Amino acid sequence: MEKKLADGRILRNFAIGQLGWALLSGVVSNWLLYFYMPSEETIAAGMPLFITQGIVFAGMTVIGLITALCRLVDGFIDPFIASKSDQLNHPLGRRIPFMRWFAIPFGLMTVVVFTLPGMGGELFNDVALLVCLVAFYVTLSLYCTPFNALIPELGRTQELRVNLSTFISVTYFLGTAFAYLVPTIAGLFEGAFGIANSYRITVAILAAVAIVCMLVPAYTIDENLYAETEPSTTPMGASVMKTFANKEFQVFEVSDILYWVAITMFQTGMPFYVTSLMGLDESMNFVLFAGMTLISLAFYAPVNVLAKKMGKKKLVSFAFFFFCVAFAVTSVCGKFGIPALVWGGAVAVLAAIPMAILGILPQAVLADIAEFDAVETGENREGMFYAARTFSMTLGQSLAMILFSSIATVGAGGVGYRITALVATAFCLLGGLVFLKYNEGGVLKVITAHSEALTGVSEE
Repeated sequence: MEKKLADGRILRNFAIGQLGWALLSGVVSNWLLYFYMPSEETIAAGMPLFITQGIVFAGMTVIGLITALCRLVDGFIDPFIASKSDQLNHPLGRRIPFMRWFAIPFGLMTVVVFTLPGMGGELFNDVALLVCLVAFYVTLSLYCTPFNALIPELGRTQELRVNLSTFISVTYFLGTAFAYLVPTIAGLFEGAFGIANSYRITVAILAAVAIVCMLVPAYTIDENLYAETEPSTTPMGASVMKTFANKEFQVFEVSDILYWVAITMFQTGMPFYVTSLMGLDESMNFVLFAGMTLISLAFYAPVNVLAKKMGKKKLVSFAFFFFCVAFAVTSVCGKFGIPALVWGGAVAVLAAIPMAILGILPQAVLADIAEFDAVETGENREGMFYAARTFSMTLGQSLAMILFSSIATVGAGGVGYRITALVATAFCLLGGLVFLKYNEGGVLKVITAHSEALTGVSEE
């Protein structure tokens, strides 16, 4: 049966799911370290210490070791989940069943991460955090890997692909922005429940909202109408090898790992940059990120148009290098007698443009590579490509958490936080240089020729 092209309603419903999982991911990415390795200012405000603090092994902290280990475990589980999704033979398709089954466990585990590891002594809490965080990342992958595998299926033309990437980028940043509301909402409960419990209540509220959002695409999109649902027959090991054998994907994967190290260090550091370096109240995290997001959204339409006219590679490369400027400026914020709000505004404006580009286009680039590979090999393995990207994200975030939690302890007066911003700059620069090796022209040439052969209509 010939598959339908997704319309605007389908794309919007799909993007709502992205809002949900981005909200949960943002809560953990942005506030886990803040909650379990609080700054001196947060401790003074009444935040208890739940887990072992300080350097414990090879210059690393307990929270750094735990998060890194959890992300690495998750990274190796991702290909298994992708393979099971690619091979699933179910009346609802290969992706939707996973999204229905695991949206609620994913939301619940987000809440548990902030509750169970505070119920005992240090050792119990250390072990509990490790177990809960592993479960969190596994449920994240069980929802997100099949979810992301739908992107090339719903975006089956270049125009649809860029439009869909734009939609999910908008909701990704909205979800991340809402995650920065945690201290603001928690402030409403702090007087009655204390700082730690107010954070837990807030996480539970946001998790409930996220679950509803994640279930929207799971129950409003008929995968059989829009996607190829024929199960893959390639075993997991062979599928992984085939995926990583694609030279264009190798370039994308390396640059993506470097990007995730840089952006995770920046996002993890934001609460510390705002409070410790700029001297602003923690509630300003949301204000600055919301401002950054709004400015970024203003560039979405131009990025969408420019990507269709000049290609994705030039814009993505530009974004990498422009992000370096934003990170470098962050490393000196709070100095030279410049008001704190000016520093905050400068960082928000500088980061907004590359956020718009890198929020939209990498997903579209990966969809191109997945389609290119399908044409070359004759096999659809979208799940494995997006699992591999999830692996690059998890590996990058693992390295970032180790680096940030270790470097942040260097010196006094915020010196460690400034160094983290410089390290993020270096990783972002390397990512941009690697991405310059991507052969976008060759990939699109193969896709276009295949499309023309099927339709008999030239796309020129």
